[in-house]
Amino acid sequence: MDAKQHSKMTRNLVDVAMGRSPADCVIRGGKWVSVQSGEIVEHIDIAILGERIAYVGADAGHTIGAETKIVQAENRYLVPGLLDGHMHVESGMITVTEVVRAVLPHGTTGIFIDPHEIANVLGMDGVKMMVDEAHDQPIHVWVQVPSCVPSAPGLETAGAEIGPEDVARALTWPGIIGLGEMMNFPGVYSGDEWLHAEMAETWQAGKVIGGHYASSDLGIPFHGYIAGGAQDDHEGTRLQDAVARVRQGMKVMMRDGSAWKDVDQQIRAVTELGLDPRHFILVTDDSHAGTLVNEGHINRVVKHAISLGTEPIVAIQMATLNPAEHFGVARDVGQIAPGRYADILLVRDLENLSIETVFAKGTLTAQDGELTIDLPAYDFPPSAKNSVKLERELNARDFVIEAQSSAEGIVNVIGVVEYQAATQHLQIKMMPENGEYKADNTRDLAKVALVERHHKTGEVRLGFVQGFGFTAPCAVGSTVAHDAHHMLIVGTDDANMAQVAGELQRVGGGQTIVLNGKTIAMLELPIAGLMSDERADVVAEKTENLLQGFRLCGCKLNSPNMQLSLLSLVVIPALRISDKGLVDVEKFELIPLVE
Repeated sequence: MDAKQHSKMTRNLVDVAMGRSPADCVIRGGKWVSVQSGEIVEHIDIAILGERIAYVGADAGHTIGAETKIVQAENRYLVPGLLDGHMHVESGMITVTEVVRAVLPHGTTGIFIDPHEIANVLGMDGVKMMVDEAHDQPIHVWVQVPSCVPSAPGLETAGAEIGPEDVARALTWPGIIGLGEMMNFPGVYSGDEWLHAEMAETWQAGKVIGGHYASSDLGIPFHGYIAGGAQDDHEGTRLQDAVARVRQGMKVMMRDGSAWKDVDQQIRAVTELGLDPRHFILVTDDSHAGTLVNEGHINRVVKHAISLGTEPIVAIQMATLNPAEHFGVARDVGQIAPGRYADILLVRDLENLSIETVFAKGTLTAQDGELTIDLPAYDFPPSAKNSVKLERELNARDFVIEAQSSAEGIVNVIGVVEYQAATQHLQIKMMPENGEYKADNTRDLAKVALVERHHKTGEVRLGFVQGFGFTAPCAVGSTVAHDAHHMLIVGTDDANMAQVAGELQRVGGGQTIVLNGKTIAMLELPIAGLMSDERADVVAEKTENLLQGFRLCGCKLNSPNMQLSLLSLVVIPALRISDKGLVDVEKFELIPLVE
């Protein structure tokens, strides 16, 4: 909006506030949750003109004309639309449009997204697709420029590369809010010129630099990372992580997605230690479609924070005004006040956040959990598809781990940690059998394979993982494999693993499960091998089928498909697998499978 358009808008809003012109809509008789003043004000009316709020006060009768629509709040709470300060659309395995379909009925009216998943497959072309799709949504969708593609140069090979010039160009695009999470934290504190140039471009543009310090070390490296310029962080898991970050001037983003549950400990910095809650933000980071559709979005996280002892208005601040101020958009969103977008929730019970009515940009968009509007259509171009490029069809022999000796070996094993993005670096003694190291269900040891899928190198890297609990001959696979998004397969049977690879190659990417030689679940993800082109509710149903498939294989993890997708994330400790081999993320170096 240029100055002339803004001047016209504000004059129109003033005319309504003064009673010279009628409002389009007036919400009458609600309890105003004023996050900006930290109070709840009774008997309040809100007058709306177009997309924005013109008046908030005890009586908006003077703004009502013959054509004004009246909505009776019936003493319900008037809550600002909820904002998710950090999320990855691709983690839902659905498009931006379908994320909006899933989250809008739950009260989300704004999201800050980092599309570094699609960037790792399609580069800046993929980022631009996400920006274009975001532009016409009925809610606010701000996009961060991915900062680390690949996330750890030298330790993995992505499908594309993004550098300072790309960041500088993208920062000029409408809808770009800042720089996405700076995941290569060793590169930052080591003074990597490339990374610091990206952050400098963001600083010069006056936009926010997203953080990602995935280490428990709060010593000198932590201080060095913060000195580099990151302004927020969602990788803390402990009380001391939250305290250290907020003391050093960062915004603490407390994450609660489908699999990573980091609010419980960090919220204690507010509820027990009494730290200033205005520097804490609730986020989801990674949530699959089933969670978004069936359980909720940021509303679910707000309710959880309240259940842990956070005052309701404080928890709501953490998902409204706090992220809005952090990203510099509080003059538009994050509070119910004149001039702001009319993003308003009518809520019956504040503690349970029972959302009945959702206004977004001045339009009634959802009622009683159902959308009341149509969503814009967006078609991804053909270049976004057919991204699974294998050198050849794989067979069972590709998944054999040959032993160099007949003696017992000490094997480096990835240990899955329930509810955490981090893994353990386990060292387990294994005895070769007929010249091979084999999966062992009695010790919960499955094979893990990473198959390169961007450049047809034919690379298949093998290792072991513990924690999935498989009890049958089976294999599970995914082309959602953070961050480079190659093909990841975990299994207890080599033939089943080969079958998974073939299925994923056939459908152009997705997630699938093979049990005893039979494909029992499939979620097709043709867009970059990351996202479905189907509706959110359909993807949610297929996701539930996948989770049921994991259970039939013996797995009892809460979100095993998301745990699977992180086995290759070489920027979060402790042990991962990439197309280069096993990566010790504590030391940021490649290590052998067998010591």
